[in-house]
Amino acid sequence: MPSFRPGFFEVPHAAVYALMTVTVLASGFCFIQAGGPAAPAELLYRYGGMYSGAIARHEYWRLLAYGFLHVNFVHLTMNMLCLVLWGGHLERRIGPAYFLIIYLCAMVFGAIIGNGIHSTPYLTVGASGATSGILGALLCLWILGKLDVGFDFFAINIGLNIAFALGNSRIDWGVHLGGFAAGLIACAVLDIIEKANSWALRCKFPEAVKVNLTLLACVAALWAWSGQAQAIAAAPGWGLVIIIVVACCAVVKMVDLALSMKKGLAIVVTVSAAANAVAVMLSGWALGSSCSPRWPTGSIPLDNFLVIFCPNPVLISGLAAIGVAALTLWLCAKEISRGIEDVGFVGTSLRAERSRRHGL
Repeated sequence: MPSFRPGFFEVPHAAVYALMTVTVLASGFCFIQAGGPAAPAELLYRYGGMYSGAIARHEYWRLLAYGFLHVNFVHLTMNMLCLVLWGGHLERRIGPAYFLIIYLCAMVFGAIIGNGIHSTPYLTVGASGATSGILGALLCLWILGKLDVGFDFFAINIGLNIAFALGNSRIDWGVHLGGFAAGLIACAVLDIIEKANSWALRCKFPEAVKVNLTLLACVAALWAWSGQAQAIAAAPGWGLVIIIVVACCAVVKMVDLALSMKKGLAIVVTVSAAANAVAVMLSGWALGSSCSPRWPTGSIPLDNFLVIFCPNPVLISGLAAIGVAALTLWLCAKEISRGIEDVGFVGTSLRAERSRRHGL
């Protein structure tokens, strides 16, 4: 496959815009709560900052939440600038699904490695580990010969990253280095998976389908962490992990077989919309079974939401499920139209794409 040669700046794509939106909203919410352009440590801790005892206390949700929070407006701006400068290149090269996987892996493992390096109590927030993972993934593609840039591209960008970091004495180097390494390794693993897929799968999945499967896999992973999962599966520990992995592989193969059929793309998108609705509904019911409108969160909007949601979890979950299904169908309108009009060429083209691709 020919290598991809980027310019200095690449226009951001859907996944970069989505991550920027979520990050700005989450950080902005904290700034509004604080009443200024900076958030105090107590507020950042409350909303998901990563700290020394989080893993020991099984607060695994912080491994993701911390990456969407920032200390102040300058911190937020610098990380979003890195996301735009590097994320556009990576997403264009590997697609939004794999981009999200690399970004979240760098965020999680950056926090884990940073936590292992710290020997004293700490509190850390920011997307620095995730954005460093983007740069690590680009370096991996360059090492694999799939990114046609000179070494100066990395020398300049890594140098600027280090210079910005040195300008802040409170920088968490463990998260930066851990995220960079995680991004590089995750990209290499995805390249191996893509090479193996040329033997295991017959069709190249459209990006919309790939993103949807990735999000559903994340929901399945969160469900596997819950006590309900172990109660239903009756297989604690690695047994449950194996069951989830086997189920995910079976779903992927079923989607692969469906895509090779006539009008299979329309069927897959429609079933995906229904699966999204079911996931949202089950998540809402799980939250409703344990929540209380009397929980004090310290956030007026969140407290108001709990007051409305907790007495009516079934109704609100059902409405949210319908909305998610409609949103999925709207976002995938082109794929549905292509699938409905298919007379057998879509499956053929997807099989041809798979046979042409070897790795990322």
